[in-house]
Amino acid sequence: MHYVGNPVRALVERRARDSSERTAYVEGATGKSLTWGSVADGVAGWDALGASAGPHARAGLLAGTSLEMVKGFLAALAAGVVIAPLDPGASPAELAGQAARLGLSVIVTDDAGSGLGAGLEGVEHWLLGDRGPQAVPAQRPVQAQRPAQAQRPGPASPPPDGLDGLDVAMIMASSGTTGTPKIIPLSASQLLDTAAGVASAHQLDDRATGYSPLPLFHINGLVVGVLATLVTGGRLVVDRRFSAGRFWKVVADYGVTWLNLVPAIISILAQRQAPPAEVAGRVGFARSASAPLPTPVRADFEQRTGISVLETYGMTEAASQITANPRDPAARRPGSVGLPVDVALRVVDRDRQPVPAGDVGQVQIRGTRVVARYWSPADDAGGSRPATGPDGWLATGDLGWMDADGYVYLVGRLDDVINRGGEKVFPLEVEGVLLADAAVASAAVVGRPHPVVGEEPIAFVLPAPDADVDGLAERLSQRCQAGLSRFKRPAEIIVADSLPAGPTGKIRHAELRAALAGDDAPNGNVASTAAT
Repeated sequence: MHYVGNPVRALVERRARDSSERTAYVEGATGKSLTWGSVADGVAGWDALGASAGPHARAGLLAGTSLEMVKGFLAALAAGVVIAPLDPGASPAELAGQAARLGLSVIVTDDAGSGLGAGLEGVEHWLLGDRGPQAVPAQRPVQAQRPAQAQRPGPASPPPDGLDGLDVAMIMASSGTTGTPKIIPLSASQLLDTAAGVASAHQLDDRATGYSPLPLFHINGLVVGVLATLVTGGRLVVDRRFSAGRFWKVVADYGVTWLNLVPAIISILAQRQAPPAEVAGRVGFARSASAPLPTPVRADFEQRTGISVLETYGMTEAASQITANPRDPAARRPGSVGLPVDVALRVVDRDRQPVPAGDVGQVQIRGTRVVARYWSPADDAGGSRPATGPDGWLATGDLGWMDADGYVYLVGRLDDVINRGGEKVFPLEVEGVLLADAAVASAAVVGRPHPVVGEEPIAFVLPAPDADVDGLAERLSQRCQAGLSRFKRPAEIIVADSLPAGPTGKIRHAELRAALAGDDAPNGNVASTAAT
């Protein structure tokens, strides 16, 4: 797809022109809504911010409500302001660290008491209003009721190292679940191309109503939810956080036809009361992304709700979606994350050579939607470094295989593979065996150093609500003995009261490995046993 000018602005203006009063986005928790006309109304304020802060400004968006986040995100992209969505739940110290790492010159917030504190003294503060952001003078306290008039802060900032000359609309940090987050610059064309691919792969149009109770500072919620809706002209119900208690009521009240979910949410819903048949019958599919979906969890959800799950795969470096299973039930392959969508994908060995169908290797991707460079001002290279190899392929860090028809199957992260005496243990396989037990809500398997075999697998499990934890570790040990080869069985199974996870529920394996290295089981060890 080829775009001329600012494609987000063109789409926002088109939606406002053709369907000004039509509801575009709804907040499920409150019933408040945004029309296409109100989305367009916010662009002028972001135009003013861009003119005031300078052409190379990078603005952090910190909104406590879903609708303000949606409106600010779309208006910033339409105005050509480089935007960095921020976590409204972050502490002042975390926000200061993010602002420094992302090189922010402006932070825009919808809440005067948002907790902006020390470490942000050199950053312009702007307050969101009905017509977009307005500057807050540093000499006066922020007043949410009477936002001050925009003031020009002075000369434009110099071009940021490594980003000058690149077409950048948004900067985001990778999830960082396996190490230090990387800063990823994405263009408006990359974002909209991916959103269009989501709409095409899932057969979404202007009659579709999605529900996405996912964070709006994460690539999935922004592209798969917000931008795919802009592309189709449909409607999207959003919520800042997932609520199991009112989930199906929201789906029923707004006539939802598709769901944008993650495995953690699917797992919870699979254990709760099923929705009424007429509600489930209206929902065409539930999309699963952001983390591997264990087969037992998918099967339990589909059996409980009657709603089919489309497994997908994506990452920030590809502006979200990479693969997806087809809508046609006959063409779906359970356990697979589907077929590539508008990207080239291959599986390679250690020498970066493609492997035969069925062989496990590292997944690589290539295409115009794949980021070309990472931004890292601390790098000796002057602020950016290539994200891809000389041949244009990006190494995802994911391990998997392809079948003869091109369907992709993931087996884990390269960094998470456990080498036990020369035998490779893929944590995802072990986790699947543990999750097959109804008493287990979540599981993670990591390697612990061992003086003889190098590493041994250790399993952490989070019990399901109201599950009987007495003897759970022993029962899971027996399940592993029955379902796994000896070298794959966890040397220890730890039942914990919580597991470290990112905003989309992806478990942070690196933190678990660090806890083991420090001989400190996370969040309170309540039971353990050796698996023989």
